[in-house]
Amino acid sequence: MSGPPEQLADGKLLVDEPAERVVRLTISNPAKRNALDHPILDAISATLARLADDDGARCVIVTGAHGMFSAGYDIGEIPEEEFEQRTERLVAHPFTEAIDALEAFPWPTLAMLPGHTIGGGLELALACDLRVALDGIKLGMPPAKLGLVYSHTGLRRFIDAIGAARTRELFLLGRYIDAATALQWGLVTRVAGEDALEATTLDLAAELAGNAPLSQRGNKRVIAALLAHEGELPEDVEQELIELRRASFASADMREGMKAFAERRPARWQGR
Repeated sequence: MSGPPEQLADGKLLVDEPAERVVRLTISNPAKRNALDHPILDAISATLARLADDDGARCVIVTGAHGMFSAGYDIGEIPEEEFEQRTERLVAHPFTEAIDALEAFPWPTLAMLPGHTIGGGLELALACDLRVALDGIKLGMPPAKLGLVYSHTGLRRFIDAIGAARTRELFLLGRYIDAATALQWGLVTRVAGEDALEATTLDLAAELAGNAPLSQRGNKRVIAALLAHEGELPEDVEQELIELRRASFASADMREGMKAFAERRPARWQGR
């Protein structure tokens, strides 16, 4: 892959090759703070599927343009009468497929976070094997401020990465943390200044791409298998958790939370 970046999802996902055997996916949706919509998520999944069969791609970088990584799901402008169905469809299908594609990708993946990384954007970054964050950015999970019950699969991903205590702090308080705190927690693996962020990321990517292929694929598969087979949920419990999530999409509180968040005011919760 050479020349100008390939433009997918109406130009909202850019694909280029910044180093040998390293492919970079750049989210570019500045009007929505790089929010993840259906076309972007579908393009991520399709590109990863294509690269998985390409022996020339040994590392994938996921990043954002315009000084941002991603503000999460693009659900702010869904009409009231379609909110429950369309929001659940976006989160349950294209988002889950993109996360699954990242986790199933056979070669190492690396997220470069050049700006604030929030909500679904943070989970997308967490699905990568390593994360390099710009010093001073904010990271956070706002479900507590929006009236949303997060997916049990997503919460497990955070518990696996940072433990139950930090996951409680992130999700139940809903506050943002800075990059230095994220590094301390293990939410990111490197922090770099603005002048070193891209170089640090590309150095790591080149090292990942240059390591032994059988070892990289094999060790990544072993780690994934160990994580996947720890603490499987009984079917009835899993259905209960899914239903809690569905109910949050239908709640008056989630609609109020979204409005309050957009209007930068405290939410008036009703508990229903």
